[in-house]
Amino acid sequence: MSRKRLTQIFPFLLPLRRWQRKKFFYYKMRKDGCRYAKRIADRSLPCMVFETLIPMLNENSGFDMQYQINKVHNLRLAARTIDRVVIEPGETFSFWQLVRWADREEKYRDGLNLVDGKIVASYGGGLCMLSDTLFWMFLHTPLTIVERHGHAVKSFPSTSEDFPSGTDAAVGEGWLDLKVRNETENTFQIEVSFDDKYMHGRILSKEAVGFAYSVFNPSVSYRKQGKKVYQIAPVCRRETDRDTGMQTERALYVNQCEIAYKLPEGIKLEEGGVQNG
Repeated sequence: MSRKRLTQIFPFLLPLRRWQRKKFFYYKMRKDGCRYAKRIADRSLPCMVFETLIPMLNENSGFDMQYQINKVHNLRLAARTIDRVVIEPGETFSFWQLVRWADREEKYRDGLNLVDGKIVASYGGGLCMLSDTLFWMFLHTPLTIVERHGHAVKSFPSTSEDFPSGTDAAVGEGWLDLKVRNETENTFQIEVSFDDKYMHGRILSKEAVGFAYSVFNPSVSYRKQGKKVYQIAPVCRRETDRDTGMQTERALYVNQCEIAYKLPEGIKLEEGGVQNG
């Protein structure tokens, strides 16, 4: 049995702990020597690198749909700080460097968040859908992933079966960020927009990118350890030279998360072999 954190024993200390973590979080970034992308361009860059669209409402969450509607409100607020941001050569994109003040003029609403392994309604819940979308787009560019955290627990099925497993990105202000660095000589731009049902994401560039990228799982397995079920998903990327058609494949990482919903019939469960951490 794991030891309880101090804030679990004394919940009244939690606001102080959050304030402390956020202060240290941003202080560390001020001192890390990185140039963070902040400029919002008036115009879109000319070259399309990658685009995607994500259904925003998940009817399989098992919770009141009002939380899904609140999530859309939160996503729109946060996206305003990211839409059309430019990542120049040598710059680093940080989710929280941009989103930290998104609710200064208009407040977030209560959405669903994973807290201590449980889904609860909390202020600003649902922003991980934006970080998930950004990470999915970054995987289809030559940008270098600096920081990414997978969700420890997957609490309900995805809204889309088109995306490989394990391509999500959890964020938590003061704890978890999503960062990419532009180590190329090209300039990139993020665009995020919405219609009634979908969030649209695009990565644009100043000069054409010479490769096309596709991301896939060579395999996905499910393992049972005690009473818990875990998904093990290697994530790989195929890079295709647009001029020659030559392809290379490389492994990116192996994603592991607990599955907290009932799997469909026919899924084979292996025993043990789950890494801690």
